[in-house]
Amino acid sequence: MAQIVLKNIKKTFKVAERPEGRFGVLKGAFNRKTRLVKALEDVSFSIDEGELIGYIGPNGAGKSTTVKIMSGILTPDSGNCEILGRTPWKERVNHVSCIGVVFGQRSQLWWDVPVKDSFDLLRDIYNISSVHYAKRLNELTQALQIESLLKTPVRQLSLGQRMRCEITAALLHSPRILFLDEPTIGLDAVSKLALREFLKDENRSKGVTMILTTHDMDDIAALCSKVMVIGHGKLLYNGSLNVLREQYAPLRCIRATLDKETLQSPIEGAEMVKIEGNEWSIFFDPHKTATHLMVERLAKKLVLKDIVIEEQSIDEMVATMYQEMSL
Repeated sequence: MAQIVLKNIKKTFKVAERPEGRFGVLKGAFNRKTRLVKALEDVSFSIDEGELIGYIGPNGAGKSTTVKIMSGILTPDSGNCEILGRTPWKERVNHVSCIGVVFGQRSQLWWDVPVKDSFDLLRDIYNISSVHYAKRLNELTQALQIESLLKTPVRQLSLGQRMRCEITAALLHSPRILFLDEPTIGLDAVSKLALREFLKDENRSKGVTMILTTHDMDDIAALCSKVMVIGHGKLLYNGSLNVLREQYAPLRCIRATLDKETLQSPIEGAEMVKIEGNEWSIFFDPHKTATHLMVERLAKKLVLKDIVIEEQSIDEMVATMYQEMSL
């Protein structure tokens, strides 16, 4: 059953434009010009209970705007949005009691007080019973390993520590839906892996529906089987991650650094090769040639100093989608 339903959502923002030239600031103070930017244009989708969805797209595509509408922070210009049978911006109090929100670049914790004080305040805001609060706080602090951080002021936490506390704060009241906007931004590899494992477990064991916006394809691959892609405010794709890759990003890339510049020569299995000095980018189809075979072939032909294996980026996928749509 669909927990989240969006139909033909539109959102436009007015953006101020400063006149160019030496006295641009002064002119703008007396003659303010604005232009309209379409953040969302006829966005429609539905999400079922217990799904973990990746919502991806380049900067400015409309991801955060969609999350803010679903969480009740923004009101759309037109269209319908129903979450758990409610319209978020019309029934905010009841709505926020059933959702959790984590913005990677914004904090819901109080900066100068110990983490535990912020949690206690959230307990009162959400009217959580003492028994449930104690049990849930213990579960989350154990799972996210933040027991030692509870007496530390938020401003003294590292980014990885703060994000674990932010996730805890968002889940204290046991929401049915969790919105995660760039939750792993700036985290080190160890923190990312730990956070991914926690989110997977929370989704499976508690049945929490999750919508994850991110630029990190590793996050998407590790957590989500279904993805939605947005670009310039329009929903471009809604379906399986594997189908998306096969259709719009079938190639993998080996970026190789050589000991010295070398003339290009044919490499079996390579669909395309780009060379800049001693930096080689070899694109290949992993369905036709296994990655380890490509690495072996490169090692036999070239004097390798270093290699990095990459998927095609989200920006490249969206660019491919737009190219096909414009044909």
